[in-house]
Amino acid sequence: NESFQRNGCGVGGGCTTGYSRPMMDQPDPVALLHDLTANPAAMFRPGQLDAIDAVTASGGRALVVQRTGWGKSAVYFIATRILRSRGAGPTVIVSPLLALMRNQVEAAARLNLTARTVNSSNRDDWAEVFAAIDHNEVDLLLISPERLNNPKFRTDILPDLLNRLGLLVIDEAHCISDWGHDFRPDYRRLQRIVEALPATTPVLATTATANNRVVADIEEQLGSDLVVIRGTLDRPSLRLQVINMPDKAERMAWLAKTIPLLPGAGIIYTLTITDAKRVARFLKRKRIDAEAYTGQSETEDRLDIEQRLSSNELKVVVATSALAMGYDNPHIQFVIHFQVPGSPIAYYQQVGRAGRAVDEAYGVALSGAEDVRIQDYFIETAFPTEEITTTILDVLGSGDGLTRAALAPNVNMQPSRLDATLKLLEIEDAVYRDGSRWFRSTTDWTYPRERVASVNAHRREEQEAMVRYVATDTCLMAFLRAELDDDSARCGRCANCVGDPLDPTVDRVLTAE
Repeated sequence: NESFQRNGCGVGGGCTTGYSRPMMDQPDPVALLHDLTANPAAMFRPGQLDAIDAVTASGGRALVVQRTGWGKSAVYFIATRILRSRGAGPTVIVSPLLALMRNQVEAAARLNLTARTVNSSNRDDWAEVFAAIDHNEVDLLLISPERLNNPKFRTDILPDLLNRLGLLVIDEAHCISDWGHDFRPDYRRLQRIVEALPATTPVLATTATANNRVVADIEEQLGSDLVVIRGTLDRPSLRLQVINMPDKAERMAWLAKTIPLLPGAGIIYTLTITDAKRVARFLKRKRIDAEAYTGQSETEDRLDIEQRLSSNELKVVVATSALAMGYDNPHIQFVIHFQVPGSPIAYYQQVGRAGRAVDEAYGVALSGAEDVRIQDYFIETAFPTEEITTTILDVLGSGDGLTRAALAPNVNMQPSRLDATLKLLEIEDAVYRDGSRWFRSTTDWTYPRERVASVNAHRREEQEAMVRYVATDTCLMAFLRAELDDDSARCGRCANCVGDPLDPTVDRVLTAE
C-alpha cells in the first residue's frame, strides 16, 4: 500500500502513474454493448445508458431497480471498461451467489475484462488473486458479502482494496434493507464501506425487487444524492395462477401429474429444506428428473445442479430460497411454489425466474395449510429477542472473551441462530471478535425495540398481502406490481384475467401414493 501511495495514486481509483493503466481513448458504449451481446444490432434498453453515465461521472452513485433479465450486469461491465480506459482501478462487485460469480466471470471476458472471485470456495487462490490486483491485472473482483464478516479480510485486505477502487457495485441491493424481504446482516457493513469512500468513487446498487420503502432505506444508507433508475416490472410472457390445495399429498400428486406435461425445465420452491428433499424424492420415484437444492447442499452439488438445469439436463429443481437471487437462466419455463412465501416481493423475485427469454411461462402458487405457520416462524425468529441479546452481552462482559462453544451453554439457541445473533451484535458494534473469541465492546448499545417492532409489523403486513393474493379475483400480475409500487395495469394473461392456464384437478391415485 505504501508503494501504491508513492506511485501517486489517490483513493478511489484516481491513479496517474505506477499502479494505473495507461490512459486510452474512451470506448464507445454502443460498441461495447455489441461486443458483450455478440449482436451488432443490439440497442440499449431504456435506462441502461443513463445508469452507465451516472456512475462514470465523477463520484456518481446510482440505484437501478429493474426486473431480472433487463441487463443490470451490462451496466457495470460497460462502466468498468470505460472507467478502466481512463486509468481507474478495478471494479469490486459484492454478489451473494457463487453461481452468479461464475456466470459473470465468463460474461466479462466478452469485453476483454479480467474478472476474479474471492469467496469461501477458493481460499487457496486468494493470495494469487490479490497479487494480480497488486499488479493491476484484474478489472473486476467479485466478492461475497460474507467476506465482509471475516475480521482478517476486513483488516488485512479490504482497506488496501478500497484504496484502489474504481467502482463499487452492490448487487441484490435490497439485502441492505431490513425492510426488504431478504435482509442480510453482512450487507449492512456496506454502509460503512460506502461512507469511507472518497466522494469521487462511483457506486452502483442493483436489484430487481424493491418497493418505495426499501428504496428509501437504501437511499438513507448510500446517500441522498443517489440517482434512482426504475423500470416496469411486468413480465409479458408469464402467466400466473393460484391453486388452493391445503393437503401436501394432493400438492405432490398435482406436481407429479402436471410437470411431465410442461415444456422445458423449471423450479419448484418450498419454504423448508425438509419439504424440498421430500418433494424431490417423490418426483424421482415418479420417474421425473428432479434434484433438491438447499442451503445445506454442498457447493459442488449446487453448481452441478445449476449447470444441469441451465443445459436442460434436468426437468425440475426443487429448491428453497437458496436458488433465487441471481440465478441466470433465461429459459426457465415454469416456477411453481409448493408453499407460498410470506412476502409479495419475495414471491415476485422467485416467480420472476421464469419467462425471461421464452414466449410463454407459468408461475403457479400452490397454497398449503402450513404456509402461515412456516411464515410465522420466519417472522418470529428474524431478530433475536432482547432477553437473548442481554444475556449474551452480560456473559461476554463478565469474562475475558469466550469462544462460541463456551458461550453456547449460557443461551438456549441453535448454533446457527447464535452465529446470526453474534453477527448482528458485531455489526452494531456491541461485540467484537479476536480470533475465535468474542468480547463485549465498550459501545453503549441498547436493544432497538422500536425498529424491531416496526419491521415485524411490516412483515405482518406483507404476510396479509399474500393472504389477499391467494384469495383475490383481480389480476394477479397487477396485484404483485402494485405491491412493488409499480404500474398496476391488468396483464390480460393470468388465471384471473383469462382462466386457468393449467388444470388444477388432482389425481386421487397419485394422492394415495
